[in-house]
Amino acid sequence: MSPLRQRTAVIAIIAAAGASPAQAEMEVSLYSGWQTAPHSRVDGDYPGGGSFDALIGWEGRSFDMPPYYGLRGTWWRNETLGFGIEFTHSKVYAPDDEKTVLGFSALEFTDGLNILTVNVMRRWPEKWGTATPYIGGGIGIAFPHVDVEYRPGGSKTFEYQLTGPAARIMAGISYPLTERLSVFGEYQFTYSSNSAELDGGGSLNSEIKTNALNIGLSLKF
Repeated sequence: MSPLRQRTAVIAIIAAAGASPAQAEMEVSLYSGWQTAPHSRVDGDYPGGGSFDALIGWEGRSFDMPPYYGLRGTWWRNETLGFGIEFTHSKVYAPDDEKTVLGFSALEFTDGLNILTVNVMRRWPEKWGTATPYIGGGIGIAFPHVDVEYRPGGSKTFEYQLTGPAARIMAGISYPLTERLSVFGEYQFTYSSNSAELDGGGSLNSEIKTNALNIGLSLKF
């Protein structure tokens, strides 16, 4: 390569490196919405002996206290690609009649079915005018608050546990309110594999999925 071409290449690299920070931005998003969970099988061992296995029709009850919500931080490396981290406080309750049949007076993850993931995001600025469609997904862990009470033995589990791997996918549209503030709506799906330990020597396992329609606000820095 000639000296002129070398100087041109160096200048181009320096210019590109200098431009990258200007294009990058940090975005923090807070959301809530309507979250549900389809049926999933629950199995395990009762405290004190014996086993159980049943299909549970989980209830989300998004707006009961504590409410369903999520917090996401995204570092947009350029106009289209971003990386980040996301926490979701989902909730699932076993219906009264179904938990009673199994002998439980409490069977829920309501404070909550907490999921933490590392995400990859993709967006399309100005594709639909000022609105920006986006998609994303991530993998991580589930650390729910396990609230299980076995009535016959009087055993009660009421604590946070690390229960297994988790994942999420999402798709939505963001609309700017100001230069830094925007509103967004999205669909989000989560999956978590949960293996919890019950006080008294029991166990509980369930692969839980959630579906949510979220509305939130994002702040750019």
